[in-house]
Amino acid sequence: MSSDWDWQWDASLYAGSARHYAVGRMAYPVALGEAIRDELGLDGRGRLLDVGCGPGSLTLVLAPYFAEAVGVDADGEMVEVAASRAAEQKLSNVKWQRMRAEELPGELGTFQVVSFAQSFHWMDQRLVADRVRGMLEPDGAWVHVGATTHRGLEGADDLPHPRPPWKAIEELVARYLGPARRAGKSVLPAGTRPGEETVMRAAGYRGPARVVVGGNEVEERTVDDVVAAVFSLSSSTPHQLGAQLSAFEADLRELLTKASDNGLFSEQRREIEAVIWR
Repeated sequence: MSSDWDWQWDASLYAGSARHYAVGRMAYPVALGEAIRDELGLDGRGRLLDVGCGPGSLTLVLAPYFAEAVGVDADGEMVEVAASRAAEQKLSNVKWQRMRAEELPGELGTFQVVSFAQSFHWMDQRLVADRVRGMLEPDGAWVHVGATTHRGLEGADDLPHPRPPWKAIEELVARYLGPARRAGKSVLPAGTRPGEETVMRAAGYRGPARVVVGGNEVEERTVDDVVAAVFSLSSSTPHQLGAQLSAFEADLRELLTKASDNGLFSEQRREIEAVIWR
C-alpha cells in the first residue's frame, strides 16, 4: 500500500455530520431500488446487510424488498438518525447496530445481499471483502452503489435556478482548513482509496454486473440544503472547523445567498451505478 494510504480510520471521520448528511445528500431514487430488485430477482424474502449505512440512505430504499434488513455503521449518531428515519417511514423490518465493517461478522448471521454505498473506500478492503464473503448465502450478492450525491453535474446549460458555486465553496473550505483534503484526524493528499475490483477478484468474487440509473433529473436545492451538503463531507465536517465553525458557516451562507436565485439552486443529478458481485 502506498504512503498516501498510511491514513488510518478514526471515530471522528464523520463526527457531527449525520443530521447534515440526511439533508444535504440528494436521496437515492426509487428507480435505483427497483433496478437492483429486478437484477437480483428480489421478492420480499431474505435478508439485507447494509455496511457503512450512514443515516440509512440506501438501507431504507432497499429494505422493502427483503423480509429483514440490518444497517451497521461505525458512527453512533449515524445509526441514531437512520433509526429515526426508519420510524418516520414506518419501516419495521430494519434493525440498526453501531459496528465497524472490520468487526464483521459480529454474530449477524447470513444474508442474501450485502450492500455498500459510498463507504467501502474507508475500510480495510481486503479484510472486509473476505469476511463478507463468509456471510453471503450461496446465491448471495455484494452490491456496491457508487454515486456523488452531495452535488450535481457541472455544465453551462440552462437550469431553472443557478447551480451552487462549488468551486468557490471549495476555495472557502481550503481557506479555513488548508489545501489538503481532511478526513478524520488526518489528511488524504491523493483522495480516497481506489482498486475495489482488484480486491474483489482476489477475494474470489465473480463479476461484476453493472446497473446504471438516472442522470437527467434536475433537483431544486435551497441554501440550507447546500450548507448541509458541505457539512456532510468527511473533508468539512463540523468538528473539523472547531472554534471556526460559526464564522465559516456565516461566510458560506453569505456566499450561497449571493449566488442563489432568492435562496434557490438547481442541480442536474449524476448517474448512479450499482456494481454487483457474486
